[in-house]
Amino acid sequence: MARIKGALATRKRRKKILKLSKGYFGAKSKLFKTAKEAVMKSGNYAYIGRRLKKRDFRRLWITRISAAAKMSGMNYSTLMNGLKVAGVQINRKMLAEIAVNDPEGFAAIAEQAKKALAK
Repeated sequence: MARIKGALATRKRRKKILKLSKGYFGAKSKLFKTAKEAVMKSGNYAYIGRRLKKRDFRRLWITRISAAAKMSGMNYSTLMNGLKVAGVQINRKMLAEIAVNDPEGFAAIAEQAKKALAK
């Protein structure tokens, strides 16, 4: 029986890494060993970045809601507590979108929160 060598699998594996490292500076896109290190590192950065992106967007939404809430005469935490008491289930992303694009609608939502807290 013939001996099977791993040339095909090795070449495939190396080509995959070199394809992922296309566009990297210098040897990082040409040499397998350095390309492999760069691809692993960039994969870690991408993984971390996906989590940071969620964090950053939530901070942005909260800032926008807070600014709109101040215009309605209340602060962010009071508004969110009022919405919770009123039973209004709207996420921060949509609330921020309403605050930016529909100030009258946001004012109505803020009034609901105020009424719920007054009870």
